[in-house]
Amino acid sequence: MIDDTIAAIGTAPGEAGIGIVRMSGPDAVSILDKLFVPTRGNSILEYGGRRLTHGHIVDPDTKNRVDEVLVTYMKAPYTYTAEDVTEIDCHGGIVPVRKILELVLRHGARIAEPGEFTKRAFLNGRIDLAQAEAVMDLIRAKTDVGFDVALGQLEGSLSKEVKRIRDKLLEMLAHITVNIDFPDEDIEEITYRTLKEQAEEIIGDIEGLLKTAHTGKIIREGLSTVIIGKPNVGKSSLMNALLRESRAIVTDIPGTTRDVIEEYVNIQGIPLRIIDTAGIRETEDFIEKIGVERSKEFFNRADLIIFVLNAAEPLSSEDEQIMKLVEHRDAIVLINKIDLPAKLEESKIQELLPGKRIIPISVLEGKGLQELEEAIVKMVYGGEVKHQDHSFVTNARHKNALERSKKSMEDAVGAIGQGMPLDFIEVDVKNTWEYLGEITGDTVGEDLIDKIFANFCLGK
Repeated sequence: MIDDTIAAIGTAPGEAGIGIVRMSGPDAVSILDKLFVPTRGNSILEYGGRRLTHGHIVDPDTKNRVDEVLVTYMKAPYTYTAEDVTEIDCHGGIVPVRKILELVLRHGARIAEPGEFTKRAFLNGRIDLAQAEAVMDLIRAKTDVGFDVALGQLEGSLSKEVKRIRDKLLEMLAHITVNIDFPDEDIEEITYRTLKEQAEEIIGDIEGLLKTAHTGKIIREGLSTVIIGKPNVGKSSLMNALLRESRAIVTDIPGTTRDVIEEYVNIQGIPLRIIDTAGIRETEDFIEKIGVERSKEFFNRADLIIFVLNAAEPLSSEDEQIMKLVEHRDAIVLINKIDLPAKLEESKIQELLPGKRIIPISVLEGKGLQELEEAIVKMVYGGEVKHQDHSFVTNARHKNALERSKKSMEDAVGAIGQGMPLDFIEVDVKNTWEYLGEITGDTVGEDLIDKIFANFCLGK
């Protein structure tokens, strides 16, 4: 049982309408009662929990009022942490929340570690580890899709799927164990054929989750997208058009963008971490040369390449050089400036870059931009049903656990195929069950738990 009381500021620092100081633990209510003087009555306890009460925080030592506040207290176990929880809503700003926090700490609470409120919710059994991690995904979500997926995970969408698979494994383990421990008893003998069918079904379930991991990573972290092309083909204009604002400098002078410009843009719920690079070309300009090298670095790390060509110019050696880079990458090819007389044949591009999506556009006139956005969405989802119908795997830790689970179950299928003793098969099945338990926190050590919650923000 956790026997101390933690406190933290629950709002961002700086000027704001309100600031919040929260406490959780066995002494949360008694500490609040020492510091809070209600407008009516003598004690917060007279009002009962789960209601806002007006009054003042008063320093018991000096009898000085610290701030006018609204407070509430909630009794365990029906709280965020499953412990007694109190919240003090004071005026926003650095001074009021700091002074109230100092008072709270002076009267018995200790400062909370990052993520400790959510960690207590996990340790007290209110949520599992996957749900706890979803809290930070919810806070950090950059789009509605990211928010919806994180909310689904917080409500248990992924956890339920993992539990369903683990229940199948438990049933399989029970049959194996009974046949090992009581071979001479009058029980139903499990056949290797049945074991193989069960194992393959479980592998299929795990693969179903793993298939969502690529899209899930993009939803959580954003699709790293590099706009590439030779100088003055309209890369910066394209970025400004996608952002719906002027972020990159646009001129007719080749090489104007000498460094890499990076922004986030929401494309139909997909967070694009979009990078406008310096035009790739041979140059003697020292500063531009650095920009070109950085462009190549970002290109190598990108999830998606948007390669921009100029419809008003024939293919150049610089274009062909970039084509060689793009050839084996996930890329969309844009033929920009179709509002000008055409000097570039689309059929030639199709011949040089077979299989690539080619979209004629005019950034100046806004033509083709909607088609580009739809192509990006299609590439991300790959024709799959969108997030409303999926438990997306968005966390690299979860993906790793699923990959190890799949490998262990494949080892079990191999052992079954070779007619190995049931004891050998049991080990692989049990390992699979334990690896999946890492996702929900059922089979993880304290060190990993501490590491996960250390990445949370203070006060959550």
